[in-house]
Amino acid sequence: MKHGKRYREVVKKIEPQKAYAIEEAVDLVKKTASVKFVESVDIAVRLGVDPRKADQMVRGTVSLPNGTGKEVRVLVLAKPPKDEEAKAAGADHVGLEEYIEKIKGGWTDVDVVIATPDLMSEVGKLGKILGPRGLMPNPKSGTVTNDIGAAVKEVKAGKIEFRVDKAGVVHATVGKSNFENQQLVENIKAFLSTIQRLKPPSAKGQYIKSVHLSSTMGPGVSIDRTTVSAAA
Repeated sequence: MKHGKRYREVVKKIEPQKAYAIEEAVDLVKKTASVKFVESVDIAVRLGVDPRKADQMVRGTVSLPNGTGKEVRVLVLAKPPKDEEAKAAGADHVGLEEYIEKIKGGWTDVDVVIATPDLMSEVGKLGKILGPRGLMPNPKSGTVTNDIGAAVKEVKAGKIEFRVDKAGVVHATVGKSNFENQQLVENIKAFLSTIQRLKPPSAKGQYIKSVHLSSTMGPGVSIDRTTVSAAA
């Protein structure tokens, strides 16, 4: 893949083969985020797990202390009076039958879908549409709950869901390039601490194999795994 002049210039700021402390990596990523829009800051953690095995599937949620910097669009599928609770908490879309029909028609213009447990027999029928997009409500991620108000507020405040992919890598957005350095550091440490806590008992050998940080259009910066252990 050929890179443009801007990319070739910013990549010179990063020492090849060097792994940086979290604070150093954040500083470099902010310096290499040089396009005209505010870039997201993304993290990729390669784990020593076999995602094909059910007991080594790493997935969970974490509430980032400083949010993601992104406006999260939330759909709540609920009946009265839970629908009013969702509206009061700031959900962008609230309803039931009309949204179920819209989703069946292909509409998925939201970032998170939350539903009450009593509706999962109906919501489950939407799995083929919502599942591949990572939008299917799930009790483990807190998106199937009777405490609708709290769930909406948590998501709006920066709660994110993640899961290891087929290659054994967990990807997540941990902020924006215009965040203060310390805000990004705090978010990254909260994320890595959660990853560490979710280590499957059956995972043998080195659990966290590598960690890379990057902006949307910038090069990856390797994070020293010893600072990852300290973050936890």
